[in-house]
Amino acid sequence: MTAMTLVRAVNEGLRRSLREDGRVLVLGEDVGVLGGVFRVTDGLQREFGDQRVMDTPLTEAGIVGTAVGLALHGYRPVCEIQFDGFVYPAFDQIVSQLAKMRARARGRVALPVVIRIPAGGGIGAVEHHSESNEAYFAHTAGLRVVSCSTPADGYRLLRAAIACDDPVIFFEPKRRYWDRGEVDLGSTPASLDRARVLRKGSELTLVAHGPAVATALAAADAAAEDGVSVGVVDLRTISPLDIGTLRRCAGETGRMVVVHEASAFLGVGAEIAAAVTESCFYRLKAPVLRVGAYDIPYPPAKVEEEFLPGIDRVLLAIDECLNF
Repeated sequence: MTAMTLVRAVNEGLRRSLREDGRVLVLGEDVGVLGGVFRVTDGLQREFGDQRVMDTPLTEAGIVGTAVGLALHGYRPVCEIQFDGFVYPAFDQIVSQLAKMRARARGRVALPVVIRIPAGGGIGAVEHHSESNEAYFAHTAGLRVVSCSTPADGYRLLRAAIACDDPVIFFEPKRRYWDRGEVDLGSTPASLDRARVLRKGSELTLVAHGPAVATALAAADAAAEDGVSVGVVDLRTISPLDIGTLRRCAGETGRMVVVHEASAFLGVGAEIAAAVTESCFYRLKAPVLRVGAYDIPYPPAKVEEEFLPGIDRVLLAIDECLNF
């Protein structure tokens, strides 16, 4: 086990995959010489050369379109989109081509493309640099959507994503890039369809993914100080969604609150609330509640902490659920 930041864990996941499989390529804006704006790809071009770690022009549609062509020719490209808000020029390539081509070919063609996206807020950035757009991609059939929250999962989930024959949208919580944790570099890749129960609770279950997992854990600790037993589930993968784990936890506690940085309106929490209510209605003691960002465009950095769901808002939802 080695202590490292999420940045280094993702870097190590890329390095190991490049070393073990000559078909793996990394491409994106400034991923080579600079090593990425967050230095996630630092040192990779020096080690593997500019034919495998490639700096591209400033064209997200071109990056993803090139990756589709590379995948059709047997490569396993890993694209980096510099910031979450920059992905929209590539949306047509992702939705119209990447997500549909395998079904269009009746399974004869694989599209092993990973699109890494630093996501979420909390870093004091300007407009277009702090978005949580996972619902767009989770709603698109044919894509896997992964959201890591820790260095260990950043490493293992990325390794699994690169090895997967389906296209994967891989969200990395930029506000957690410098959080440290223990990583087993010899561990096997993680499953891409299993949530993880981080904390057992008897009275209520918090569900979160990506940057909101740390918020949920902190809220569970605060609730425990008041004698309330709160469990925490890290989704890890948004599509496919591990409904089985969510049903089990909802049945055990009878109460559930979903937390994410995206707007609560039509977000991942809405799907979880509907799915859990449909299957666990008679075991629930209260409605499944959602805590998300407000339904407005991302605000200026000086007020983003009021915009994003924090511990206080999660604790209010816990109290509301317990008092129903």
